Amino acid sequence: MPELAEVDYFRRRWDPGLGRKVAQVSLNLKARVGRGLDKQAMTEALVGAKLLESFAAAKQMAFQFSGGIWIGVHLGMSGRLECGDAMREPTKYDHFVLTMSGGKQLVFVDPRQFGRILFWQGPGVPPWWEKIPPAILSDEFTVGVVRAFLRRRARTSIKAVLLMQERFPGIGNWMADEVLWRAGFHPEAKAGDFGPVAVRKLHRTLRKVCADAMQVIGKAWDDPPASWLFNHRWKDGGSCPRTKEPLHRAEVGGRTTCWSPARQRLGAERR
Repeated sequence: MPELAEVDYFRRRWDPGLGRKVAQVSLNLKARVGRGLDKQAMTEALVGAKLLESFAAAKQMAFQFSGGIWIGVHLGMSGRLECGDAMREPTKYDHFVLTMSGGKQLVFVDPRQFGRILFWQGPGVPPWWEKIPPAILSDEFTVGVVRAFLRRRARTSIKAVLLMQERFPGIGNWMADEVLWRAGFHPEAKAGDFGPVAVRKLHRTLRKVCADAMQVIGKAWDDPPASWLFNHRWKDGGSCPRTKEPLHRAEVGGRTTCWSPARQRLGAERR
């Protein structure tokens, strides 16, 4: 599933539509991505509306149009956003298409249909956007916030805790592994065992990994450097880019997890 930086990258794919008006709306009513939508109401509101701004937060994105109109996009497992013109060859997975003035087409492609389109019109921001917790790179994401959350999940493995979107929005499987590997914490360490030094290190590393991912992946979809765990975690037989010792893969917190036994040892979190 796309994580923080991947979502921001795809959000930018619709940037050519900024400042343009919606000329036509196409929604595949047979696709699950439009479940719960009133196509007629959405179409009537969108046609003639101008795309003003786009936002990414956690694993979601939102597009603000004139007239207090918002379209939300959740990419699900395989969704992606594309931008083309009238000559773009459509695919059978084009489930939502906005044709803009000048012929630009903003397309939501979702082969597996785990994604979703949301529609909202009214003052302020949509309720489903307002409830997203503060971003990890925001000033509201403090050491104290992390400490309190770990205490409330004291008996849960830190890997599972980092995947909880109500506190760590946008962190998915590979980012959680990257954070724990860089910080030197074992994924099976209990959240309640983290001492003051470890909590500060975890907080600092979370922000660093998010910033690095946004810079490398979010802006240009570049491949992460070989110094990241990212490039070594996907299959058995990989080695730690720091220690050069073998990596270990197992299920932790219900997700396939990769770590370096040579540098991520239980007990390091107790400092």
